Amino acid sequence: MAGQITGADAVLRALLEGHPIDRVLVDRDMDTTDIRNACAALDVPLDEGSTNDLWRMSANGHQAALALVGRPQHTSLDEVMASGGCVWFFDGVEYSTNLGFAIRTAEVSGASAVLLNVKKTHEERRTIRRASMRADRFIPVIYTSTEAILQACTTHGTRLVVAEDVGDNGPWDEDLTGDVVLVVGAERAGVSPEVLEAADAVVKLPMDGFVPSYNLQVAVSVMAVEALRQRQQGD
Repeated sequence: MAGQITGADAVLRALLEGHPIDRVLVDRDMDTTDIRNACAALDVPLDEGSTNDLWRMSANGHQAALALVGRPQHTSLDEVMASGGCVWFFDGVEYSTNLGFAIRTAEVSGASAVLLNVKKTHEERRTIRRASMRADRFIPVIYTSTEAILQACTTHGTRLVVAEDVGDNGPWDEDLTGDVVLVVGAERAGVSPEVLEAADAVVKLPMDGFVPSYNLQVAVSVMAVEALRQRQQGD
């Protein structure tokens, strides 16, 4: 699961000592020249943020620099699946703002990556990034196809757990630990038939109203919090 190193001195020391660091975030208004130089020399991705960004993201108050550890910034589906962990697949979700919100939830809950099977223009990807509060800086977002995702699950022995209204158990009744792909579909169409057919388990969120489904963000949030609870219990 992803973690962080906080403080300019600690981040610089970790870089110079060769600790595996996936990304560094620095306060754009503070002098972090040594950290910037070390990141450039070691080819470690570096982002700038505002003082407010660093304060909000730090585990212990404002710092001049933070380092992300434990979440490699993979750029391919095969790398993501080989690395394992908890991966999200938003099946057929088209609305860019919804995707941004969902990516943010996945990142906050410690997921390893997000998989999308929809095509997005450059402008739509910018909308996704804005809606996610730029959380896609800290979690790989892989655009691919349904067929490739299902094949990768088979190849790497990764369990596929779908949230859909045809499920029998709640998310808390299903094992969401280990290497797993969690699937939520679009609000109107739901999860596609081919993904449902390939699923190792289908879970259902309890409902007791007239409207037949929660919105996407509720489904993602419930699954994300439950997956995180289970995975932290196992640590």
